[in-house]
Amino acid sequence: MGGVNHSAFAAFLKSRRDRIRPADVGLPTGPRRRVPGLRREEVSQLAGLSADYYTELERGRGAQPSAQVLTSLARALRLNGDERDHLFHLADRPVPPATHGPAAQVQPALLGLLDRLTTTPAQIITDLHQILVQNEPAVALIGRPVAVRGPEASFVHRWFTDPDARALYPPEDHPHHSRVFVADLQAVAARRGRDSEVQRMVASLRRRSEEFAALWDTHDVALRRTDHKRIVHPALGVIELDCHSLFSEDGRQRLLWFSAPPGTEGAAQLELLSVIGTQDMTADENRTSP
Repeated sequence: MGGVNHSAFAAFLKSRRDRIRPADVGLPTGPRRRVPGLRREEVSQLAGLSADYYTELERGRGAQPSAQVLTSLARALRLNGDERDHLFHLADRPVPPATHGPAAQVQPALLGLLDRLTTTPAQIITDLHQILVQNEPAVALIGRPVAVRGPEASFVHRWFTDPDARALYPPEDHPHHSRVFVADLQAVAARRGRDSEVQRMVASLRRRSEEFAALWDTHDVALRRTDHKRIVHPALGVIELDCHSLFSEDGRQRLLWFSAPPGTEGAAQLELLSVIGTQDMTADENRTSP
């Protein structure tokens, strides 16, 4: 690798910042705005970075940004797939596999809603339950996505092939989740038609899991729109929550968010979760789930 192209990287950041209107990302326009797009501090806020750090990046200074920083910047600046790849190239970082393909480009409408859910655990996933982006409350609740490629990036695939993936839910709830996951995948497979990605996943799961094969042969079908879940958290124990889904127009992506009725123990645990954040999360990434 040839190292970071600092001047080009800085110029690209500024050009992308200048083109975004505050209203596009849910920010007030205000009467005294002197820049055509976002302010530096607004980009840093959207990306979860310090204002000083982002300013250094846009001035062409500092160390090579990490892949996580680049992903956050791409999201904050609403980069399309080619622009996001270009950002990684300028920073001399390998382009993550997840940045390729139609399902990997996060739908702007869903991303705009996610940006507004600052205190609610929420994430955007594909229809095969691959996490594309999370907010910090979701990371604190269920952990970060696993760093794997291929079918294993799907939580549904790991649910039936990796026993550790099931630690997120109490054992007595596993049969319910198995049925719901398979019925949801049936609906996705029908909508996608002769899609090779789905066909490979189904064939792999039928070979590797008798439970999946038996459930698949029932032909039960139902998209997972809402569900009541009990999530096992390493610090707070079992948290009872409602999980809601909002689908993109093409059905390829979903915005998921978790809530609890006011006054319930689950609501109190979510409040506590916002305080402890990710400090008590375990290192076991397999627990991450949509």
